[in-house]
Amino acid sequence: MVHEICDITIIGGGPTGLFGLFYAGMRKATARVVDALPDPGGQLTALYPEKFIFDVGGFPKVLAKDLVRSLLEQGTQFGGTFHGGQRVTGLEEVDGHFVLVTETDRFPTRSVIVAAGIGAFTPRRLPQPCAAPWEGKGISYQLGDLSEFDGKHLVIVGGGDSAFDWVDQLAARAAHITLVHRSDRFRAHAATVASVQAKAANGRVTMHTFHELSDVIATDGAMTGIELKDIKAKSTRRVRADCVLAMLGFVSDIGPLAEWGIDVESDEIVVNSEMQTGRTGVWAAGDITTYPGKLKLIATGFAEACTAVNQAVHWIYPERKVNPGHSSNLAIFGQKDD
Repeated sequence: MVHEICDITIIGGGPTGLFGLFYAGMRKATARVVDALPDPGGQLTALYPEKFIFDVGGFPKVLAKDLVRSLLEQGTQFGGTFHGGQRVTGLEEVDGHFVLVTETDRFPTRSVIVAAGIGAFTPRRLPQPCAAPWEGKGISYQLGDLSEFDGKHLVIVGGGDSAFDWVDQLAARAAHITLVHRSDRFRAHAATVASVQAKAANGRVTMHTFHELSDVIATDGAMTGIELKDIKAKSTRRVRADCVLAMLGFVSDIGPLAEWGIDVESDEIVVNSEMQTGRTGVWAAGDITTYPGKLKLIATGFAEACTAVNQAVHWIYPERKVNPGHSSNLAIFGQKDD
């Protein structure tokens, strides 16, 4: 599909990209967000939608999923759009403008802002052949509606922050949780590990270290349990399971960005104080950028998105000043335009 040309196309639908979408609309520029993931929010949606964030201005605390919902509402109020499931494959120049190419679509655009976070990322899959037929039918790698785990016997595979966080949070919902890990060494925060171990001590959680998935047990086409293999003793055991949540981390990749004539070091884009990437018409913001003193925070990404958008707008429309003025005085919000 070939889309209509717009002023700014933002690569990455995390908080930085979504705020950039709003800011572009505020500057009366046409804009859209393109993301490899199907839903907006980036890591907030994929990794910790139910966790609180405490360091976003104006919110004493806010659930990640609620912050994403608010950013999307804010970002699309001026007609900006989000296009999910679009893995970027190239950037072309045609008739004086860019064309951002994905696996399925073409997005003509006058400028590009890369806000891709850690790059396009996909969850690590369970390596056992028995897992593949059950993906989406009992085995999942990301969370949606947490109510689907209410009263269920849940197995969580993994030993990092995501695995322990979800054991800790879902223990009150699930009938029982079994945590499975190939080692007795965990990569999660010590306080969360201690909390899960306390739940194991009172019987709400069972922990099987040095174990891995061996087989899926089903009755009438529905998952009823899994078989675990003890990688030390080489023995097996069966565990009741209505569903399996594999939290094995993500694989990230900046893909073709390194070939776009922008300055890249260690999978990060080197930018100056104006968020310029080294290629005319392409700016960057958020966690994917690097410069002296860089802080990888949502708050920092917001500020960088403002800088990148303002520079892009001025580059496209030289008559428009870089500094937009204060939003409280802008006509686009129904106020007196300075």
